[in-house]
Amino acid sequence: MARRVSPVYFPSPEEPSDYETIRFLEGPQPAVDEAATLDGFTEEFRRAFEVFGELSPCITFFGSARTRPEDPLYETCRATAHLVAKEGFTVMTGGGPGMMEAANRGASEAGGRSMGATIRLEHEEAANPYVTREVPFEHFFARKTVMVKYSYGFVVMPGGLGTLDEFFEIMTLIQCRKLREFPVVLMGLDYWSGLVDFMSSQLLAREMISPEDLNLFHMTDDPRSACAFISKIAVRRFKLHKGAPSACILDWNQHRARP
Repeated sequence: MARRVSPVYFPSPEEPSDYETIRFLEGPQPAVDEAATLDGFTEEFRRAFEVFGELSPCITFFGSARTRPEDPLYETCRATAHLVAKEGFTVMTGGGPGMMEAANRGASEAGGRSMGATIRLEHEEAANPYVTREVPFEHFFARKTVMVKYSYGFVVMPGGLGTLDEFFEIMTLIQCRKLREFPVVLMGLDYWSGLVDFMSSQLLAREMISPEDLNLFHMTDDPRSACAFISKIAVRRFKLHKGAPSACILDWNQHRARP
């Protein structure tokens, strides 16, 4: 009996996309193009590191770009960011509309720093008007890496696929101890309870996660509770201390002990 040979697939002769990020994700490219792409990644990270390295500790807000200002949760997000900024943290978002706008707005109205790590998309406009400093990105993975690297805590507002992606990546990093003692808040009990129920009834019941994994985040509707939870853990974990109140910043110890 003849041995069955597995098929070999070749790239389609169809012309690649003109949009650089899409072309990168369409598979192998000529070596010179791959090298140029790698150089682009390096430059993107370099620019971001220069900006974020000078900031006070950030709290990153995730959430839907589709939320309208009349949604009660928009105001919840705005109020939470206002309190977080008053505590001295820089508020960072993806810089877009919806929940991101609400968070940047709350921080700006509190007199705090309001960052936007924006992403170039064909269907979205520039940063929302409440971003006081913007760092643009071409690639989602670079943007997400920087948002996690410079965050001292996370607030996850109701959102869609992008928000779920961000939440579960953070949970994975904490579960695998790539991040340690990071405060994560899910804002919106009604919105997130179904997801948490699924994690308990399916993931935990089937031993896909451990019981302690359900304790890796705090769920609330109360902006004050969210802010207190974040501030308490972040200050302890990173040995932060208050700077000048008028500057609305938190300084971190230059010689904090490393594990």
